[in-house]
Amino acid sequence: MSRTASDDRATTPPRQHLALRPLWLCRVCAAPWPCPVARLTLRREYAHDRIGLSVYLCGVLYEAAADLYRLNPHDGPDPAALFTRFLGWARPRHMP
Repeated sequence: MSRTASDDRATTPPRQHLALRPLWLCRVCAAPWPCPVARLTLRREYAHDRIGLSVYLCGVLYEAAADLYRLNPHDGPDPAALFTRFLGWARPRHMP
């Protein structure tokens, strides 16, 4: 019997490095979320579902942009920096 991606997620321990909203800092290490540990955890959790990882990260990027804009509406978050922070690290290094 083969394991599926949902089986892998069911055995994955709960994430500890979660975002502290509305600041979007890691609750454990206070680094901008997703911190390096959160990135590794998400890569492992979505190892067989890269599209799912991208969809998830797009959702949290949308929420983070709204939260960060509400905190500082005059300067607002830099869209390019937010893209790199939330999605830039998740794309594959090379196409197979």
